[in-house]
Amino acid sequence: MLEITEIPCTLKRGATETGCLDSAVRAICPLLGIEPDDIVHIALRRKSIDARKKTNVHFMLSVRVELEPSIDELELLEHVDPRECRRVRAVDPNEMEFPPRVAPAINPRPRPVVVGAGCAGLFAALTLAEAGLSPLLIEQGDDATRRAHAVEQFNRTGKLDPLSNIQFGLGGAGTFSDGKLNTGTKNPAHRLVLQTFVDAGAPRDILWDSKPHIGSDILPEVVTNIVSRIESLGGEVRFRTRLTHIERDNQGAIKSILIEHEGHEERLETHEVILACGHSARPVFELLQRQDIMLARKTFAMGVRIEHLQADIDRALYGTAASHPALGAAPYSLVAHLPNGRSLFSFCMCPGGEVVAAASEPGGVVTNGASLNARAGRNANAALLVNITEDDLPGTDPLEGLRLQRACEEAAFELGGGEYRAPAQLLGDFLKKRPSTGAGRIKPTYPCDVTWTELDSTLPPHVIETLRAGIPLLDRKLRGYNDPEAVLTGVETRSSSPVTIVRDRSTCVSVNTPGLYPCGEGAGYAGGIMSAAADGIRCATAVIEQMTS
Repeated sequence: MLEITEIPCTLKRGATETGCLDSAVRAICPLLGIEPDDIVHIALRRKSIDARKKTNVHFMLSVRVELEPSIDELELLEHVDPRECRRVRAVDPNEMEFPPRVAPAINPRPRPVVVGAGCAGLFAALTLAEAGLSPLLIEQGDDATRRAHAVEQFNRTGKLDPLSNIQFGLGGAGTFSDGKLNTGTKNPAHRLVLQTFVDAGAPRDILWDSKPHIGSDILPEVVTNIVSRIESLGGEVRFRTRLTHIERDNQGAIKSILIEHEGHEERLETHEVILACGHSARPVFELLQRQDIMLARKTFAMGVRIEHLQADIDRALYGTAASHPALGAAPYSLVAHLPNGRSLFSFCMCPGGEVVAAASEPGGVVTNGASLNARAGRNANAALLVNITEDDLPGTDPLEGLRLQRACEEAAFELGGGEYRAPAQLLGDFLKKRPSTGAGRIKPTYPCDVTWTELDSTLPPHVIETLRAGIPLLDRKLRGYNDPEAVLTGVETRSSSPVTIVRDRSTCVSVNTPGLYPCGEGAGYAGGIMSAAADGIRCATAVIEQMTS
């Protein structure tokens, strides 16, 4: 099989999969010296937007083609124009698959348990189920339907359910934050993850879009279908069920766990626990510390959400092509490196989306971003973040970063005036160090209302200083970013976990608790939906090897 890259495609043709493939065939036949009939199969692998020249915005494609058996593909490559050979290569047609079902053991072990039904936990449980190990997946939050109701009630009334909210419940935090699937790594598991999402109801274009997303309106159905697949393979999924204790033997290995459901506690015998608890599972981190399971600090980031008009972002990135329907709402990714050694960067950019109320503890305000699949909202929003390093924290307690997050969230709650109103400030006022009194042409989308004020007291001084120094630098990369009427809403504190649950690099097992497999974002080993899902597959594969060895 051959892969051909850097195939230009007009916006008109690139609006559909069929149009993309037609453009690809027209381009690769003269490139390879073949006829269209020589192509047995062609598949779109990547589609990106080339907007380097605003007068010629177009798509760039990559495809894979299978040729007639009579054609020697390696010999064909030798005759490609030397100036074009970097665009054509032979590839292995085989894709990564879930591990096969394992043979029943003579002395079977208790079933493995997966804690947390975010993407790491879902894919860990699915991998175990595909192998025939009948895992139990527990999640302290609700299924997708009940969780959506809990989120809607919180937005409407301010009544927070600490167990089921934007952070907790089926699908994890990613379910209500746009479902962005782009990643900076090339893990072979990523294609398997994308195909699994498509099989569960996600749109097919995530298989080739260079910046794929599912949307918060579609993801609940997708993750529900993955649960159904786990159950059909012999797995069990329990919602409203929390991990409350880990029991270990004299060698420190797991022998059982205690779980709690609606006030009833149950002991489960198990020797393998995949802990995929998510980056906001603070009670779990505190439980692990009490039980002397090794934790460590890690760098994380905090900041604010910024909102612009999406139309302004579209024009800045696409010029006169901004209104073309094939392009959709424009995303961006920005970073500014400051002379003081700090950096400011955008994160979780949501085109045509809204800022969401993401609190999971009473008395704290947390922001995040989300958008529906169509990304048709009036505003663009993104987190603007600054790293918090180990040296920024006092003492040596591994949970010190968690305490800083909580303190900032409580400060934002107080400054907002209670009832989960968020403090907000116009960018122009923030840069001039003066409080805001109301919105301009850009209206905030945070659902629990905002209190116009100044944000300095909600975040560490170095974060505020870096925001002030860095935002004007971002305007050099994206014209208009420094709009004085852009809205800053605080605080964004949950971009990643402040804690690492230390594990062995090769086995994925906790360094001092055999049988415990820290997994995903909450454990410090992932940074988004794709990497979390891939880590879930990796940890589950390690469990399979342990249980069948």
